[in-house]
Amino acid sequence: MTFGFAPSSAASLSTSASAASANRLLEPAEWAAAGIPLLRNPREVVSGLHSRHHPKPATAIVAVLDQEERVRASASFIGRTASADGWMFRNALLAQLRRVIPHDLRRRTPVRTAVLLYCRDGDQRWTEEDGAWMWGLRDACTLHGLRCGAYITLTRDGWQVLGEGRGGRRPNADSAPEPFAISEAPPPLPRTGGAASEVLRRAAAR
Repeated sequence: MTFGFAPSSAASLSTSASAASANRLLEPAEWAAAGIPLLRNPREVVSGLHSRHHPKPATAIVAVLDQEERVRASASFIGRTASADGWMFRNALLAQLRRVIPHDLRRRTPVRTAVLLYCRDGDQRWTEEDGAWMWGLRDACTLHGLRCGAYITLTRDGWQVLGEGRGGRRPNADSAPEPFAISEAPPPLPRTGGAASEVLRRAAAR
């Protein structure tokens, strides 16, 4: 499996995996080796979250899936910061998870899975910002008693499940939300904003 890399002024492309972890980001090889469970139908998950939250660039959507890959809770918020900081992303994700669903820390083995869809500018190549979101998602899942699931990017070129090589052209960052199937229950009102969003906005403003 091969990955493309977008240029970054924050660090050279020769940064080692251990150094990346110390900077609170995960590189594609680390993510692919982490045993992240595969989505059975990623397009259905992406289309459902896109229809619920209508994301635009800089929108992060964290969703909790049950064992049948049904969305049990989801929240969207503006996730852009002045720099790619996995610790800040972790805190923002954890704050949103705490708002929308109880933790599963009492279970010996997690039964629910959290996935993250991030709508951003640029192409579909991995960036350090993606690596910071990956680190943040993995750590937030551990602290909330969830399995760490897929990290998905949504750009104007389409969507892509990082580390799996699966993706599609629609939905994308510019497309209109697709209607829900008639048999599907109406989507719950998306939760947006919150204290974590304000923290991120203040950080971006500095």
